Amino acid sequence: MCLIFQVHLDYLDAGANIILTASYQATIQGFVAKGLSEEEAESLLRRSVEIACEAREIYYDKSTTGSWDYIECGNISRRPVLVAASIGSYGAYLADGSEYSGKYGDSVSLETLKDFHRRRLQILLKSGADLIAFETIPNKLEAKAYAELLGEERVNIPAWFSFNSKDGINVVSGDSILECVSVADSCKQVVAVGINCTPPRFIHGLVLSIRKATSKPILIYPNSGETYNAELKQWTKSSGVVDDDFVSYISKWREAGASLFGGCCRTTPNTIRAIGRVLTKNP
Repeated sequence: MCLIFQVHLDYLDAGANIILTASYQATIQGFVAKGLSEEEAESLLRRSVEIACEAREIYYDKSTTGSWDYIECGNISRRPVLVAASIGSYGAYLADGSEYSGKYGDSVSLETLKDFHRRRLQILLKSGADLIAFETIPNKLEAKAYAELLGEERVNIPAWFSFNSKDGINVVSGDSILECVSVADSCKQVVAVGINCTPPRFIHGLVLSIRKATSKPILIYPNSGETYNAELKQWTKSSGVVDDDFVSYISKWREAGASLFGGCCRTTPNTIRAIGRVLTKNP
């Protein structure tokens, strides 16, 4: 069985309502650089969505009336599960850690980013996904590129923009979180905006800031609090304060204005299961 397929099932079993495709770092340019043809690269992008959709159908098929996936109100209905096609930043393609700095150099322009992302977006839009997740956006320039692409491609499915931060004040490039969120707020295709792959200790302040720039739903899915080492290409424990289990913060984040919750790097299905317990206990 495909390992990615099994991971999707694990998260569905844990209670996830949205599963993300394994396309975050998958790009046509990256696949071609590894020797694949453009046709093969495009097929792999489509396959990432197909696997998620297949996992959802298998999950529905094996669910039983007695499980918490069903709500009994005269009729039996399934817990809604959405498939979000993940699009990572230009920095994720570079694989040099720049998705955590947002520093692409002067040669990377708005048009450069739009040209880079356009074909992948076109493929994923027609893949059967329910929405597009633009994740770990490190700077305002890339947010503008996404927003313009959504308009130019006449996208008719919803999207979310999710930024990352390393100081709890700005996005990782140093751009104002308020300015970045304003870009998302002005884009009609964007239905939610928030923060991902950011240490839990910064989330509360960021949610409060985001509320000042948008009335759209706020989503948050932090990492475990560790730091990514670009040279070693691995996560390491942060020096100084180490975050506790961020599930204990969920109620505080919800009170601040967040309405969609999840986990990013170094979190597990158990994290989602624990979040679900908190939300169910305190609806």
